Amino acid sequence: MGFLKTLLIIILVYYLLKIVGRWLAPRVFNYAAKKTERHFREAFEQANMSRNNGEQTIHDQHKSKKATGSKKSSSEVGEYIDFEEIE
Repeated sequence: MGFLKTLLIIILVYYLLKIVGRWLAPRVFNYAAKKTERHFREAFEQANMSRNNGEQTIHDQHKSKKATGSKKSSSEVGEYIDFEEIE
């Protein structure tokens, strides 16, 4: 009798979790999607606010000089990378 009672409880818990999961899962996913959307919207708005009328600037974070002794131009265009062919 104890085995049947345990089996019945397991089956009832399984179906109860299945029903609650069908009700709860869409709400959890909807909440996560809205939160992610809000995060991306805030990041997008912040990026648009920091831009100056479509001008783009490149900021060198390392500020290190190259050992090759290349001259830096007066305008901030970017970093020159010299590629070498490998045979």
